[in-house]
Amino acid sequence: MYKIGLSILLFCFFYLYSNAQTKEFVFEYKYVSDTTNMNNKETELMILNIDKEKSQFYGLQKYQSDSTLLADSKKGIMSMPPNQKMINYRIIKYKNTNTLTFITPVSHNLYFVSEKKEMKWTLLKEYSEVLGYSVQKATTNFGGRVWNAWFSKDIPLQDGPYKFSGLPGLILKISDSTDSHSFELIGIRNIENDFIYPELKNYSNKFEVNYKQYSKIYKDYRKNPASDLVGKIPDYKDAEGKLIRGQQKVREIENMMKEELKKDNNILEIDLLR
Repeated sequence: MYKIGLSILLFCFFYLYSNAQTKEFVFEYKYVSDTTNMNNKETELMILNIDKEKSQFYGLQKYQSDSTLLADSKKGIMSMPPNQKMINYRIIKYKNTNTLTFITPVSHNLYFVSEKKEMKWTLLKEYSEVLGYSVQKATTNFGGRVWNAWFSKDIPLQDGPYKFSGLPGLILKISDSTDSHSFELIGIRNIENDFIYPELKNYSNKFEVNYKQYSKIYKDYRKNPASDLVGKIPDYKDAEGKLIRGQQKVREIENMMKEELKKDNNILEIDLLR
């Protein structure tokens, strides 16, 4: 749908203040997952949809996958999501309120995390240009990191990628001081119809929690990633007839998951690992 390059940049020339109900801002997200390999910077396209009542921020690959799975399920087809890494959270920011909802899976459950979107910004007298827009620099501390943002008053929307908001204009570019996480606007387009995210029913349970509760859930998961499998894998025999104890298999899965989590040591909100 989108390709990084000249073609995607052309989206920015769509007339911003038309009568379209939703504005769609395309951001390129670059991040380093593993601090032991800082040269391995991954890239994904992220979408920020802004309408009259709220904004939604999500990964393009996850949106496309969920759209396909939902369409197949309506046809009675049981499809599997692609076996590839993708950003799987979604953020809803509500206008005229001080709240947002962070929607994210942990293990087999889906959590709707209610948060306050309070950020203290320091505006600096530094100016630049992003995608043809004049931007001003601002800084903030968030999630255990120092962030440098560039916002444009030419786009009078107090929003931005991820959970960032509260500046007198849209945040077009933002990165942390280590440059291991960065978002940069690469395109804009108008959507005439109301945007509805494809909601799937493929999680064991859904829970509404506050940020403090989520923080504990997430940290517990990092310590014991296979805890929900305890007692759920029965003893069985492998292809050679060897008896495999369920508890043994759980330990193997947990060790494998812990090794994977060790490589995910540089999450955006790094204070969740402290």
